[in-house]
Amino acid sequence: MRKKRRWVKRAAALTLSASLIAVGSLQAGATALSDAQSEKAQAEDNLDDVNSQISDIESQQSSLQAEIDALDAELVTTIANISILEDEITSKQEELVQANEDLAEAQKLEAEQYESMKERISYMYINGGDISLFNALMGASNFADALNRVQMCVSVYSYDRQMLEDYQATVELTEELVEQVSEEEAALQDQQSELESQQSSLNSMIAEKSTEMDDFDSMLASAQALAAEYKETIAEQSEVIAQEVAAQQAAAEAAAAEEEAEEEESSSVVSVLAASNSSTDSSSDSSSSDSSSSSSTASSSDSSSSSSSTTGSSSSSSSDSSSSSSSSGSNTTSSSSSSSSSSNSSSTASGSGQAVANYACQFVGNPYVWGGESLTNGADCSGFVKAVYAHFGVSLPHSSYSLRSVGYAVSASEMQPGDIICYEGHVAIYIGGGAIVHAASEKSGIKISYNYAYKTVVAIRRIF
Repeated sequence: MRKKRRWVKRAAALTLSASLIAVGSLQAGATALSDAQSEKAQAEDNLDDVNSQISDIESQQSSLQAEIDALDAELVTTIANISILEDEITSKQEELVQANEDLAEAQKLEAEQYESMKERISYMYINGGDISLFNALMGASNFADALNRVQMCVSVYSYDRQMLEDYQATVELTEELVEQVSEEEAALQDQQSELESQQSSLNSMIAEKSTEMDDFDSMLASAQALAAEYKETIAEQSEVIAQEVAAQQAAAEAAAAEEEAEEEESSSVVSVLAASNSSTDSSSDSSSSDSSSSSSTASSSDSSSSSSSTTGSSSSSSSDSSSSSSSSGSNTTSSSSSSSSSSNSSSTASGSGQAVANYACQFVGNPYVWGGESLTNGADCSGFVKAVYAHFGVSLPHSSYSLRSVGYAVSASEMQPGDIICYEGHVAIYIGGGAIVHAASEKSGIKISYNYAYKTVVAIRRIF
């Protein structure tokens, strides 16, 4: 009897020991799995943060590149305008040389005519001789002949006088032309100086923006490297999780198989012992063995349920993280789409071309400021036109190139006060009589020029 009980206790101890080993193995695997899942979740959160940073950097890069492209385009236009101005200055210089030559020739002819007239007058009225007026009168055969001779002398004098006056008028006109061409050449040189200053400023701005772009490139490379590290960590921990889940399943299956084998062995031992005792003792021992077997089976079932619950929790956590990431991406897309919408508005215009011209002339003498739009504190050529028309409720672009397409085109023969005259790299407002008002240069400021065609006109646009 005692021997039988010892065998029963030993079988129960073996079963319990196997169950404890299996549970311990499962608990250790669960801890490693939990650690791997936690590290993977942290890496995923970090990766989301880095991806957000990468998105921000790329967005800033895109905006910065757009600024650089705009500055490059403006620089190209400025360089082209400088080249055009150089050609116009060369043409003006040739024009000035010709005007000076014409002036010298006119002055020479004036001097020659004056000397010729003095000589004839001297002979006729002072020196005497065969052609003197006195001799002419004394040598007349009759009164009619004397009158004819006097009339001839007067005609010669009138001719000389008229020729001298004509030469003097030519000299005056030529001097005015020389002065006008000189002023126009100076205005073109001022504009060239302004454009060269703009070119230098644009080059500096592009260099600064390029440095910023290099910084963004460095930041982006660092963020991408960090993202690659987090992706590697996620991959490694996913592998660890897969291995731990597989190990737990294998351990659970092995424990279940071992437990089943031990139960079978214990049942065989109990059956052998029961066969050597009375039917009552056998029945009691068999009942005890069934109870022990039932307890072991329940313990195994609980362990397997615990493992299944742990695995389910891990899957749920991973699914929630993925859902959160997807939701975040959706929100970001929605926000980006919303922020990209924009609208344009236009002002209601009222006024007339003459009113525009009169208003613009009020600001003659005020300073020229590149990029400015203030009629009192300073404006450049297109800023001046924009500010003048803004007073009449018209919204115009701050660009001499873009002003070529506003309103509608008119020909030079149809020009009226208030029309916008566009040149290469410059713009002005026509005020009538061949004159314009414009922000000419830093040296000249806002001024009136009396020859609208002092440089090549590329477009004439009318608003009213």
